[in-house]
Amino acid sequence: MSDEQNSNTDAADGTPPEGEAKTFDAEYVDKLRKEAAKYRTEAKAGADARARLAEIEEANKTAEQKAAEKLAEIEKRASELAAREARTDVAAETGIPANILAGPTDSTPEAIKAFADLLTEHMGALRSNNNHSPREGETPKSGGDESREFARNLFARATD
Repeated sequence: MSDEQNSNTDAADGTPPEGEAKTFDAEYVDKLRKEAAKYRTEAKAGADARARLAEIEEANKTAEQKAAEKLAEIEKRASELAAREARTDVAAETGIPANILAGPTDSTPEAIKAFADLLTEHMGALRSNNNHSPREGETPKSGGDESREFARNLFARATD
């Protein structure tokens, strides 16, 4: 019997020699399998819960993002309407058209050229309306004086 024990286990720690498998009784193996199945079930439930939580967070984030985008759009529209109202009020006070008070639509050369053309057209209209005989005590204005006065009025109203 001692020869059998020595061939199945190492003398020092009672473990089987290399290459030989340990054997466990059926009851212990069944207990380990049940425990492993329990952990797999819990892990799967945890993974499902994490996935569901991620879906809920994504749905909430999307709703929050949509609300933030909608708010930004509304604020931009309100700002544009306030600026339009201010230009309309100043246009009524000064006689300078609101589209001139708005300035160029953007910074492209084409938009700036279109704005310059609009200014030139408006100044030409002013000149033709102001080319009347000077009244008593009034000195005739030169085109340069008129342009300076127009620019002074334009920028004085814009900074008020």
